[in-house]
Amino acid sequence: MAAPAARPRLRRDPAGGKIRPRKRFGQHFLHDPAILARIVQAIAPAPGDALLEIGPGEGALTRLLLERAAQLTAIEIDRDLAARLAEQYPPQRLRVVCADALEFDFSALPAGVRLVGNLPYNISTPLLFHVARSAGHVIRDCHFMLQLEVVERMVAKPSTPEYGRLSVTLQTRFAMQKLFRVGPGAFRPPPKVESALVRLVPLAGASDYDQAAFANLVRQAFSARRKTLRNALPGIDLAALGIDPGLRPENLSPADYVRITRAACAR
Repeated sequence: MAAPAARPRLRRDPAGGKIRPRKRFGQHFLHDPAILARIVQAIAPAPGDALLEIGPGEGALTRLLLERAAQLTAIEIDRDLAARLAEQYPPQRLRVVCADALEFDFSALPAGVRLVGNLPYNISTPLLFHVARSAGHVIRDCHFMLQLEVVERMVAKPSTPEYGRLSVTLQTRFAMQKLFRVGPGAFRPPPKVESALVRLVPLAGASDYDQAAFANLVRQAFSARRKTLRNALPGIDLAALGIDPGLRPENLSPADYVRITRAACAR
């Protein structure tokens, strides 16, 4: 990270000297040592791993990862936090990129990179779509802390209330596992919801169809969630694919949406 022109004046909490979280960035800093240790155990970083952490915040997880890994890249949108983190390690060990993760080009990362992070809850869903779209072919795995509700949507089964566009989009690209739940007290400030750590591992052959067409079709289907498929996806002969057009979008599996996409592109 390039050195700033002047040393930043960090926004301190007068009570404890800690940096005050910024609401506009959705900051909830992990501080529970037991939870941090469980996250590192789940990731199991090795010295030769290429690690990229999204939203390192105060660096609590960063420090533990660097105890096991030789080098790490961190993306942090908050200039105060990025500058503070860059001062703590030499650049050959920690590369800090002050940037918005939603605009970061994950496709330019080296093959086999491992993504980790306590993702900002206010952008978690669009960030997951961005990672799936741009990084699925280069990453080895992801370990993300998210709202429990988002994780349950990610791993939801068809015909359940939680199943939707996020479920279909991610399940066609990743094998996912909810690892453990985390209560609000593990964060500063405590969020109003429970959280969970989830693991995502890319699926082989997950991009052998038109990704843009697939994304548009899934978006169209779930924008009319309560309609039947014949009304949500007009102009597609679903019966020819063995799919009942009287079903609703949430009744189809991710594989069904891939089949529909291929058929629509072949017309």
